[in-house]
Amino acid sequence: MVSWVFLIAIALTVLVGPWLITADPVRQTSSALLPFGSPGHPLGTDDLGRDELSRLVHGGRPLLFVAFAATALAAVLGTGTGLLAGYAGGAVEQVLMRAVDLALAFPSILLVILLVAAAGPGTTSLVVGVGVSLAPGLARLARALTARETARDYVVAARLGGTRTPRVLVQEILPNIAGPMVAQVVMTLSVAAGFAAGLSYLGLGIQPPTADWGYMVQAGQEFLYSAPRLVVLPATLTLLSVVACNFVGDDLRDAFDPKGTA
Repeated sequence: MVSWVFLIAIALTVLVGPWLITADPVRQTSSALLPFGSPGHPLGTDDLGRDELSRLVHGGRPLLFVAFAATALAAVLGTGTGLLAGYAGGAVEQVLMRAVDLALAFPSILLVILLVAAAGPGTTSLVVGVGVSLAPGLARLARALTARETARDYVVAARLGGTRTPRVLVQEILPNIAGPMVAQVVMTLSVAAGFAAGLSYLGLGIQPPTADWGYMVQAGQEFLYSAPRLVVLPATLTLLSVVACNFVGDDLRDAFDPKGTA
């Protein structure tokens, strides 16, 4: 329950907050490193005099956008590949799943770094890199669930009745594997958020001067002892968001997949 409340609060804050907080998150001033409770700056300012509260509120938006967009891309690629492999079987399944196994042979973070580094830093490359790297895990689950459903009577009846393959996949099989897949996709969201923040920290993600929690940690580490809030605040928000996504994913998995097939 706490995780649900936290995620909803974070989502509302990053969506509505920029309309309520008028301070410009990228405007530099001479009021550098103001402490907590400074007039006009409740959370102080960073080393360039930018309002820390405004940067935290605005910094969550690109992180959540990348996480949701990358997760959606991974869900489409992974579910589509798994559906086709599990339903077709034979040579098609072997080719698709060997490609999935090859992708899974690389550590996910390494694959993300390679993809983003090849395409260049930026939001688009970050979404594509994270999405492609997370798709194989979803593909393997979708394939296992599809293979189980394909052998059941309602699918056999649909095939014998002359129903076309795309219709069988979308109207018959997909609704019956949606529960476990949704739960796994939500848990994948936490991984995507962690990757997005980590790559921004490494300079491969959201580029300055755009406010971003990952980059804020990297920029503030120079002042870790003199102004630890510059690191602690964005790092804590990132950590809590990732943990909350995991708990929400567990909750959804228990609700949608009580038999533990995911």
